[in-house]
Amino acid sequence: MSETSASEATLNEPYGLRGLDLPNRAVLAPMTRISAHGDGRATERMRDYYRSFAEGGFGLLVTEGIYPDAAHSQGYLDQPGLATSAHVDSWLPVTAAVHEHGGSIIAQLMHAGPQGQGNPHVSGLRSASAVRARGEQAGMYRGSGPYEVPEALNAEEIGEVISSFAAAAVRARDAGFDGVEIHGANGYLVDAFLTDYLNERTDGYGGSPMARTRLAREIIEAVRAAVGNDFVVGIRISQGKVSDATHRWSEGVAEAETVFGALAGTSVDYLHTTEWKANAPAFPDEDARSLSQLAREFAPGLSIVANGHLDTGAEAAESLGAGGADLVAIGKAALAQHDWPQRVQQGRQLLDPLTPSAFGSLATIQDWELRASEPVPTS
Repeated sequence: MSETSASEATLNEPYGLRGLDLPNRAVLAPMTRISAHGDGRATERMRDYYRSFAEGGFGLLVTEGIYPDAAHSQGYLDQPGLATSAHVDSWLPVTAAVHEHGGSIIAQLMHAGPQGQGNPHVSGLRSASAVRARGEQAGMYRGSGPYEVPEALNAEEIGEVISSFAAAAVRARDAGFDGVEIHGANGYLVDAFLTDYLNERTDGYGGSPMARTRLAREIIEAVRAAVGNDFVVGIRISQGKVSDATHRWSEGVAEAETVFGALAGTSVDYLHTTEWKANAPAFPDEDARSLSQLAREFAPGLSIVANGHLDTGAEAAESLGAGGADLVAIGKAALAQHDWPQRVQQGRQLLDPLTPSAFGSLATIQDWELRASEPVPTS
């Protein structure tokens, strides 16, 4: 797999993100690993994992999803947390290792919502409504069979969720992270509120696409108030879900305008759009633009991160150029070679991330969202 020098100038340009001076536009995508201690503390293995990507030239790293509270947010066994002081202490060696090698690292805060399948703290899921997530639980997360039917969060519980994100963001700052990313994608809690068929609420958190963005907006503002103005706050947005990979927003471009426009009205710093293919049309029957291009149009003041099969320098360059992205998040290709940015910069050969042998010792890393074997249909 060869690279073109045309991609290098853009990919390797520095970028400023609310006080972070990133050396390039390459971001490590968040990828589920289930390699924490059983109580949610980060491990030495996790420290070495993230350090290797900083050594390999990634200017910014986004962690796997981290649960923010010890109630309903944990999604699966051996997921890391930022719910206790012990969690904070366990992350300190991880962030220090990344900083030692010139990288910045952002903690992705994730509430499982209707897709939880391993929470030792409590029984029962919580979501926007009592609607079961589609599909079945993932064996790699030690789940089987259909997802449980969640209970709908009441008003008091919604307030507790918002507060838990804010508190976890403060813990992330204390643990040495450079920012937080709110997981508003892939079918987890924030995305469940955004999704029409998962959100049957009749209060101010449900109904129209704008009303369904309310939880995301309130979490962003609570996090910003808690961490101040010198800490990066982002949000990840998708159409597809772990439980429903082919889902598309029912109102198409109009809904994209509502969602991205609403988020642009908050104090968030960046939107992280993720699709199966970042450069593919988000609504192929209606419009040729990708989700990142729509985010650029409807949230012009925000930084845009694009993710989805950007395996080569040329594909990354397309996303950074006409694709509207400021930064590109690399997943499977990064697993195949932790020095992906350096290889692209130097014009060295890249391993094909679709070849199982490319992962070598990384074959044990569990990643449902980025290692799907079948492409998502475009219509």
